[in-house]
Amino acid sequence: MRIEDVTPETMRPVRRSWLVQSWHDLTFLHWPVPPATVAPFLPRGTVPDTLDGVTYVGLIGFRMVKLGPGRGPGIPYLGTFCETNVRLYSVDSQGRRAVVFLSLDAERLLPVLTAQALLRLPYKWSRMSLHKNDGVLSYASSRRWPGPRGARTAISVRVGAPVPDPTPTEHFLTARWGLHTRAWGRTVHLPNEHPRWPLFRADLLDLDDGLLPAAGLPVSGPPASVLYSPGVPVTFGGPSVAAP
Repeated sequence: MRIEDVTPETMRPVRRSWLVQSWHDLTFLHWPVPPATVAPFLPRGTVPDTLDGVTYVGLIGFRMVKLGPGRGPGIPYLGTFCETNVRLYSVDSQGRRAVVFLSLDAERLLPVLTAQALLRLPYKWSRMSLHKNDGVLSYASSRRWPGPRGARTAISVRVGAPVPDPTPTEHFLTARWGLHTRAWGRTVHLPNEHPRWPLFRADLLDLDDGLLPAAGLPVSGPPASVLYSPGVPVTFGGPSVAAP
């Protein structure tokens, strides 16, 4: 099996739009872990994606803006909300690199229920906030349903200088052109595309996280990578079977 290259823009353009959305004000926190640590969490037919012998656990806070079906234009209120996800990195038998979500906390109940029903994605309904002040962003989340109720996180970062030439690791962690999930008795792949990430360095000012432990991940210590992006518009294509 040949694994596709890590590229700053997709080599698999979405031919037919299934969902549109924009991601704004993203903070990426990442911890390196041994592949064997996360392999049990991945759906059938996928294995950990690795770089220099390790894979990564990601905690990403952002604002979803105007999520909607088809080509858009997206839904202003119900499709706009704060979200924080816990994710892993996967590759399937076709060599497609993607992400696997262990949890996606969001503050709008309807998108949570829809994503759970259609794709069995582990969305959680949570109280959430995002505040910006003079280059400092503060994210907060407290889970409502389903459990573990009260699982929470608080992240605060200061945005720094732009990253004109991301490292191979920074491309690996951000340039992801799909997701894998287990739904309806099979593993499916959803492709996405968006412009090249505008990335910035960021300093972690505060982290009080319970979402990684709630997902069952034995991660400790400060993250090895902290990045910020003002965001990108995103298009998702429809699901295809990755494994039975």
